Amino acid sequence: MSLQQEFELLRKIPMFANIEPAKLKLLAFTSERLSYADGEVLFRQGDPGDAAFLIITGRADVTIDTEKGPLSVATLGNHDFVGEIAILCDVPRTATVTAKSDLVALRIRKELFFRLIGEFPEIAKEIMRELANRLLQTNAQLREMAMAVDEDRSR
Repeated sequence: MSLQQEFELLRKIPMFANIEPAKLKLLAFTSERLSYADGEVLFRQGDPGDAAFLIITGRADVTIDTEKGPLSVATLGNHDFVGEIAILCDVPRTATVTAKSDLVALRIRKELFFRLIGEFPEIAKEIMRELANRLLQTNAQLREMAMAVDEDRSR
């Protein structure tokens, strides 16, 4: 994929849609384009958060470690953004992300990520929307699990 193609892709993603073209080209240029094979790990739960990833093509599974083994909590696809929680909260990775197919992603370093948020508040708004949506989904999953546990206890 050429720099121009990466630029065009970034323009189509709501989080980056309002960034001026020169800055978006700089983002495409300074981001690292990485390829992963099916089953390859992008990062592991507990790793330091040094970058966020924008999935260009492919799918990935998000899992968290539990006492009973890994628990799949989400599947990501084209144009999904992942890894920002560890950067924003300055904590180790909260989940493991593994390619579920051949996958291509842009790796955006922590420093560049913060510079973008500082220069373009609309990116921060989109990130907040995405994190709020994830929280809503997590709450819904927790409600379903709690109801299932309650049903099992009442039997």
